Amino acid sequence: MAQKGAQLDRETISCSICLDLLKDPVTIPCGHSYCMNCIHNFWDGEGEKRIYSCPQCRQTFTPRPVLVKSTMLAALVEELKKNGLQAAPDDHCYAGPEDVACDFCTGRKLKALKSCLVCLVSYCEKHLQPHYDVAPLKKHKLVEPSKKLQENICSRHDEVMKMFCRTDQQCICYLCPVDEHKGHDTVSAAAERTERQRELEVSRQNIQQRIQDREKDVKELQQEVEAINGSADKAVEDSEVIFTELIRLMEKRRSDVKQQVRSQQETEVSRVKDLQEKLEQEITELKKKDAELKKFSHTEDHNQFLQNYTSLSRLSESTDSSSINIRPLRYFEDVTAAVSELRDKLQDVLRDQWTNISLTVTEVDVLLSSSQPEPKTRAGFLKYSRELTLDPNTAYTQLLLSEGNRKVTLMSQQQSYSSHPDRFTSCYQVLSKECLTGRCYWEVEWRGGRVIVAVAYKNISRSGDSNECGFGHNDKSWALDCNQNSYTFWFNNVQTPVSGPQSSRVGVYLDHSAGILSFYSVSKTMTLLHRVQTKFTQPLYAGLWFYCSYGVTAELCKLK
Repeated sequence: MAQKGAQLDRETISCSICLDLLKDPVTIPCGHSYCMNCIHNFWDGEGEKRIYSCPQCRQTFTPRPVLVKSTMLAALVEELKKNGLQAAPDDHCYAGPEDVACDFCTGRKLKALKSCLVCLVSYCEKHLQPHYDVAPLKKHKLVEPSKKLQENICSRHDEVMKMFCRTDQQCICYLCPVDEHKGHDTVSAAAERTERQRELEVSRQNIQQRIQDREKDVKELQQEVEAINGSADKAVEDSEVIFTELIRLMEKRRSDVKQQVRSQQETEVSRVKDLQEKLEQEITELKKKDAELKKFSHTEDHNQFLQNYTSLSRLSESTDSSSINIRPLRYFEDVTAAVSELRDKLQDVLRDQWTNISLTVTEVDVLLSSSQPEPKTRAGFLKYSRELTLDPNTAYTQLLLSEGNRKVTLMSQQQSYSSHPDRFTSCYQVLSKECLTGRCYWEVEWRGGRVIVAVAYKNISRSGDSNECGFGHNDKSWALDCNQNSYTFWFNNVQTPVSGPQSSRVGVYLDHSAGILSFYSVSKTMTLLHRVQTKFTQPLYAGLWFYCSYGVTAELCKLK
């Protein structure tokens, strides 16, 4: 009986609900058998209908059948297990929607372990075994399970595609060269694979070399980051020490001034009070003398009066009041003026030196600083746009600033500017208030005449002939002369004709650290007029220069 049982089909003693060997088997009235828990759970789901059915034949029962464990089936299952019939594989061995299923399995299919490129069939572990045991099958090409095996069949001839057409760059079967691919350059798929494999290896070598190069670059960048961070930390630390020393020096000087003022105050007050006491003492003595003289003046005896007159009328030496010089009420105001003058000078020094410090910071030599290309579109330039304003302290006295110091107009009459050492006195020029470092972009809109759009160092001369202070006529400024019909570039008094479309708007792009200065004609499109490649040694300032044409205007545009 055991031998016959071992030959039974697994499905005969398996539960059709859980697909496993029966556990606590029960047989329902229609004759089908299930695990007790499986059929109970199934009927629990049908409880609301009060009609119970068989999951296989769909026969219905009312009322719900009373189930009793089938001891015979249970004994049979146990006996079969002892004779080698194992339980069903775990659920993870069955093929899911995303898995490749075994083509030989019936019923619920197991996952395929390999696919055969000769048989064009996928096999689970059990059905794959002949390919390991049978000599002819051992020669077959086994690969990882694939759902695309049918793509290896020629749709035209229904044959396995074992050849490759180099002319059409596609896989073909051995019949294709007879008709559709007749006369084409064809080789075996294996030969083409070998060739492509060599190319693939070369590509991989190139990729691996690039990976090594990029890993080296990443390492260098990491070292650069560490160097930047270390240098920045040290610069901040050293700057803190220096500024702390400056603050302490200022605190000491403040204390010294306070101490000197208080000491001088005490000396002067003491001297005045000493003199005041002497004067008060003299007043007391004079009042006493006056009382004596008053009493003496009433003496009736003429002889007595005359005999004592000489001794009584003699006065003690008076304090010389002429030595008391009461000055106008200024006292220590000169000290305040001197301290204010020191403050103004320090502010000027700090402003000038701060510009150099700021430039030094922005010119830190970073590995990637030269790798940023100049923008190609106006949108790209606008990423670096700067809102600039004009500095009234630099404007020639006939230049009228308006629109928040962004617009300038050449007037025939003088404007009410105060005297300032930064003011241009020989040329109709003005500089921006903001210094320019790093990458900057701005645009100038001009109307009515000839305007020169420029950049210049702050130490450009403010007076003298045009070669000293005129934009583009010295080595401290670079200028684009914008006329109604032409452009000219000037530097160090050398002019360069510039061709390009005429426009009333000029765009200026500056990459200070890279030493690039570019001028563009801006309309619906941007056209490069002139580019300078040099080395800037100081911060730059935007500049405008007008020729003697009253009413001409230029404006630093607001860029959106």
